[in-house]
Amino acid sequence: MALPTPALLEAVLFAAGESLSKKRLATILEISPEELTEAIGELHSNLNGHGLALIETADELELRTAPDASAIVKKLREAELSRDLGKASLETLAMILYRGSATRGEIDWVRGVNSGAAIRSLTLRGLIERSEDAADKRRARYTPTVDALAHLGVSKREDLPRYSEFTATMAEQEAKGSVESES
Repeated sequence: MALPTPALLEAVLFAAGESLSKKRLATILEISPEELTEAIGELHSNLNGHGLALIETADELELRTAPDASAIVKKLREAELSRDLGKASLETLAMILYRGSATRGEIDWVRGVNSGAAIRSLTLRGLIERSEDAADKRRARYTPTVDALAHLGVSKREDLPRYSEFTATMAEQEAKGSVESES
């Protein structure tokens, strides 16, 4: 049995872990803009009094924690920030540092798993920042912050261990990939 459209909308927004354009959501859900507007209204109603809230701008939607849950969520985040970075966060940070920037899709592809929690943790700690991807404005690109370099005890990316070796290997792999895709 298929889920109703508002439930599917909620699932897609939850899985994305970031804002999505209404146009993209309509495409993913294979519904018209009018049906999306109706599903948004239903989802707003369904979430009333729950721990999640639907945040809506003119063009985008995002699923977030409800404002009434802010105190407990703040407590959770503070506990999370007091822990050391885990393996997933370190892998994600290393990829962003050595590449200079990366999208969530690129990170997920390289790591082979969903990196949403690692990205969130790194963003909360101020080690990476999110910006619009110049090549595709629908995507976010993550870049390292000055705090990330300071956290690792280096003053610039080029001071990272084996930086020139890794960047040369990445350039070779990207060149090889573009040659193979042209074949």
